[in-house]
Amino acid sequence: MDIILKYFPEISDVQKQQFEALQGLYEDWNSKINVISRKDIQSLYLKHVLHSLSIAKVIEFLPNAKILDVGTGGGFPGIPLAILFPKTKFHLVDSIQKKIKVVAAVAHALKLENITSDHLRAEAVQGQFDFVVSRAVTTMPSFVKWVNKKVRKEQLHELSNGILYLKGGDLTEELSSFKKTSIYDLNDFFEEDFFETKKVVHLPLK
Repeated sequence: MDIILKYFPEISDVQKQQFEALQGLYEDWNSKINVISRKDIQSLYLKHVLHSLSIAKVIEFLPNAKILDVGTGGGFPGIPLAILFPKTKFHLVDSIQKKIKVVAAVAHALKLENITSDHLRAEAVQGQFDFVVSRAVTTMPSFVKWVNKKVRKEQLHELSNGILYLKGGDLTEELSSFKKTSIYDLNDFFEEDFFETKKVVHLPLK
């Protein structure tokens, strides 16, 4: 938990309590449904929570903005971002029902009223969103096909509406056909070795 306060010292007492509760909630759920690898559960705040919050180093989501989290798994990056931006609306989807069960339970336990969740494939999601966020569920070309029509034209933020994708490694080939991408190296924001090759990729879609 200290690592969250290290990089986000301005959070409120309520947000601090919500972040603190994540460890116990995920340990409990992970004993029933394996949503986080066993070796990662003790690194929850570094590898899952702070990694999710790295998107907040690139953009500050505005009140009433709508964010779609595709392939959320156990709720990442959506749940940490929903804690950080309580006035922004998050819709978390995953094709695996048991994972969405965990997402709904964690959101309920934390009283996160800005989260909705659904057992859906990305292609079946209805509505349009300011941004689509995800943690490397597939290659960018495949992901764009899934969500291309899910991004609305009206702009609320300075950053163009589109995809904010958490990826690692050399992305040169994968992104070669997308000329408008911006890549943010997470080691510019965080000093821990875990972030050495991690990135946020922004791809405008409107």
